[in-house]
Amino acid sequence: MATASSDESFFQNCPASNCREGGPEIRFPFRLETSPPSCGAPGMKLRCSKEADTILVHPNLGLCKVIAIEYRYRFIDVIPLGASKCPLQKIISTNLSTDVYRPYGDYATLVSCSTEFRPRNQDRVAGPISCLSNTSQFPYLVSSFQPMDVIPLDCMVVSNDLRIPYVLNNERIVLFNNETAEVTIAFGKMSFRWSVPNITNVCQDCEIGGRPCGFRSETRQAFCKKHRSHVKVIAATSSVAMILFASVIVAAALYLALKSRYNEEIHLKVEMFLNTYSTSKPTRYTFSEVKKITRRFNNKLGQGGFGSVYKGELSNGVPVAVKVLENSKGEGQEFINEIATIGTIHHANVVRLLGFCSEGSRRALIYEFMPNASLEKYIFSQASDTFCQEKLIPNRMLEIATGIAKGIEYLHQGCKQRILHFDIKPSNILLDYSFKPKISDFGLAKLCAKDQSIVTLTAARGTMGYIAPELYSRNFGTVSYKSDVYSFGMVVLEMMSGQSSSDPQTENKNDVYIPEWVYEKIITGQELELSREITQGEKDIMRKLAIVALWCIQWNPVNRPSMTKVVNMLTDSLQSLKLPPKPFVSSFG
Repeated sequence: MATASSDESFFQNCPASNCREGGPEIRFPFRLETSPPSCGAPGMKLRCSKEADTILVHPNLGLCKVIAIEYRYRFIDVIPLGASKCPLQKIISTNLSTDVYRPYGDYATLVSCSTEFRPRNQDRVAGPISCLSNTSQFPYLVSSFQPMDVIPLDCMVVSNDLRIPYVLNNERIVLFNNETAEVTIAFGKMSFRWSVPNITNVCQDCEIGGRPCGFRSETRQAFCKKHRSHVKVIAATSSVAMILFASVIVAAALYLALKSRYNEEIHLKVEMFLNTYSTSKPTRYTFSEVKKITRRFNNKLGQGGFGSVYKGELSNGVPVAVKVLENSKGEGQEFINEIATIGTIHHANVVRLLGFCSEGSRRALIYEFMPNASLEKYIFSQASDTFCQEKLIPNRMLEIATGIAKGIEYLHQGCKQRILHFDIKPSNILLDYSFKPKISDFGLAKLCAKDQSIVTLTAARGTMGYIAPELYSRNFGTVSYKSDVYSFGMVVLEMMSGQSSSDPQTENKNDVYIPEWVYEKIITGQELELSREITQGEKDIMRKLAIVALWCIQWNPVNRPSMTKVVNMLTDSLQSLKLPPKPFVSSFG
């Protein structure tokens, strides 16, 4: 006969644990492989990886990273590990059911269509699935509860027993939707429900009642941990104090629990992305290695919106800049954007990402070091700094403008997917030893197909003064790669004038609006004054830069040139350039 003390000893010998702080909690019926066999049910063993991830070894699927364990609902969310570029293919071709685990989630049907179609937002249809597609087949995932009249008649059923994981939202189960289906398509995320005789139902009842589940080896039966019941009579004032104290403790615990869950969701989002990009991303470092590279962060170069930047040095002596991201900012999206864009490309005018770190909530990006800081330093110091005046002469302005233009042109046309930067500004243009410009900070970037003429955004992206009008209001036109062209034009105008080209509607009406000032000078044939005497050749360069910039900042995106055209304009003669129309709607005088 089991006793209360023997029941209590189970929880002392088999305490709840996790592989990393904030990771999935491992408790009965699960156990770690380092725990005694009696701490878990048969076939429900987990392990910790070197990266402190929780790992399930599925008999048929192999190693799977555990994302979440829902004890009350009795399911475990996992992502298969491996370098597969098409995880859905592996799921389809593998027998996922075992003695303990069964696939769990909303039923979905895989169909293959001979022509591509775009599902409506309200339809529970996801696809086409690019990794399974070819010129004659376009597969889609369709909710099994969705009427089949939403798909074309040329579609055929390939498989009708797929499962899309449920999502818990405020304790409610969310069924198949496009977002959950896309996660399964991209990363292979799936859910399994476990079942073990004499254990499963008892433990689920325990968890629903808010009590941990244990196991009696003598009787081979699961049991619920009993609530403690100690009653004490205390003074009323003490009761009030204890209630207040308990409230504070509960509030703090709730905050920490929510924060931990939020951080784990961000970590999951980042790790799912890294698994997808496993064959193409740059070197991964541990956080201790990052501390060594930066000599414990003792040389801070600056502070940005997403974190701090430190100077460091790799083991081979190469100087680097290390951006340490703050986990409270950006929900991991900036980190993902940087690796998805510059982590896979190389161009003379794009800063190179040499490595990264992702360890729990701690993330860092390691770039080549740019000794001459950013263009911003030289633009806005011209009036008071003789050194900066000497560096930013017309010939160098043309070289810098041409380098930036070539970098943006490469992002728009030279990669497999078009990369839209959405935050071109002087502080994001870094200068190397020879003052060659390199575009940096891809935290707001967006990837899209080269033939995609319109880009959908949920909110305006960028920095005030450099954001194209169409990002504020679609009345000015559609958002596209031409938005980067506008930002480039504003950067060139600032470089020429040494002043901020702020939006005229937000400044004092007595202030000079730089684009309007430059336009009037060009149309009337006046020279653009600089703080020093310049030659006729230098005057021609300044006029060329002004004409190109004014074309780039046309309020109607259709009137702006492509970056390929901009590069040609900058390298052609001044005489070949046409004067632009007035780029803005009116004078704000």
